[in-house]
Amino acid sequence: MSEFGTAAGTVPPGGAVIGKRAGSPARRAVNSSAWAVAVPVLLLFGAGVAQWVTLLGVVVVLAVLAVATCLVGGVWHRAGAATLVAVSGFALTLFAGPAVYEGYMRTVGEPVDAVVVDVVDLHRKHGADMVCTVRELGGERRTFEVSQMQNCFGQAGKGDRITVREDPLGLLDPWLPHGPDDQDTSEITAATTAGLTVVVGASVFYGGQRRRNR
Repeated sequence: MSEFGTAAGTVPPGGAVIGKRAGSPARRAVNSSAWAVAVPVLLLFGAGVAQWVTLLGVVVVLAVLAVATCLVGGVWHRAGAATLVAVSGFALTLFAGPAVYEGYMRTVGEPVDAVVVDVVDLHRKHGADMVCTVRELGGERRTFEVSQMQNCFGQAGKGDRITVREDPLGLLDPWLPHGPDDQDTSEITAATTAGLTVVVGASVFYGGQRRRNR
């Protein structure tokens, strides 16, 4: 102990350990909030990209999940929050992909009259895999083969006339309309996506606010 100092490792009246400056609560809140917003936004972005280029979207999603779980679990030492981020983040991408696709098509997609040429159930290992062949009734009269990713679930049969939504940029395949028994599907998917987005953000924010210094 020096004449004018305090012994190393002792706690002075102010409560702070000498040589260690506690992080500002305001700065910690800002940092936690930034990550809480960035992680779900990037996951939504990756899910949207996966609807265009599947492999690229998967890479983005896995990279974001890896960084987020390492940050929350490894740097902030909140294993429980990190686990919740990983699980809810993965679930988010499963629901967000169709939600982003449909939202984009409903917002900017061009309605085009078409006829269903054929509907095939491929019956792959992991269950049914529907493929719908649709042909435009006007314009260039193009023919498209679309899968369940584009909402082909057998709601329209061969010869049925439907109105599909086409991407004005030509990057995505047409989106098929929901059947009469699937009117609530969009609302359920959107609500689930919103709920999981909140869970991911809240988990990251909690981990940041309750981080441990080791």
